[in-house]
Amino acid sequence: MTMNEVKESLRSVEQKYRLFQQQQFTFIAALEHCREDAHDKIRPISSIGQVQSYMEHHCHNATDRRILLMFLDICTELSKLCQHFEALHAGTPVTNNLLEKCKSLVSHSNDLSSLRAKYPHDVVNHLSCDEARNHYGGVVSLIPVVLDLMKEWVAHSEKLPRKALQHVSEPQGAPQAAAHAPCGTQPWLRKHKCWQLTRDGLKPGAGDKRCSKPPWRPPGGKL
Repeated sequence: MTMNEVKESLRSVEQKYRLFQQQQFTFIAALEHCREDAHDKIRPISSIGQVQSYMEHHCHNATDRRILLMFLDICTELSKLCQHFEALHAGTPVTNNLLEKCKSLVSHSNDLSSLRAKYPHDVVNHLSCDEARNHYGGVVSLIPVVLDLMKEWVAHSEKLPRKALQHVSEPQGAPQAAAHAPCGTQPWLRKHKCWQLTRDGLKPGAGDKRCSKPPWRPPGGKL
């Protein structure tokens, strides 16, 4: 995935989040219903895994299920984006630090109960009362905080030299290029390829001294 594709994916997640953000009251109501069903009214919503558990075991109407699924789907896409970021370039201390924060935040077991999105985000201010702030401040802050970190990662990455923005994985077309490379240019191919060339009676490849020797012939015999 290229930088442009990564940025497009990030914009797509942001659009989904804007739709989700407009339904924050529905999201809080769904969590409240699940907490009542689970008899779990004391502890705050502290992780993505807790939201998933509520949806799977304590969600009993379509509206609640839809909004909880929307939250979980956005979290999944953020996790996939972390993988794409990691594959895009080797990273710098700054970008690696940002990426590690993102990966930690979108982990299903990460405790996000103390997380709070700050200005210009107003998601915490939209919570209706102190109890809601104490219980839902972290879960409503998660996505905007991660999106901010990801946009910062992109901003820093775009300042890197072009040659640094190459896939960490093997670039496309590399196997084909290796197949046409002179004997000896690929160390892991050297031994096998040179042997096969001489056995087939072909001219040895240039660039490898070991390939310049003629095939071994037994005394007075033929190969």
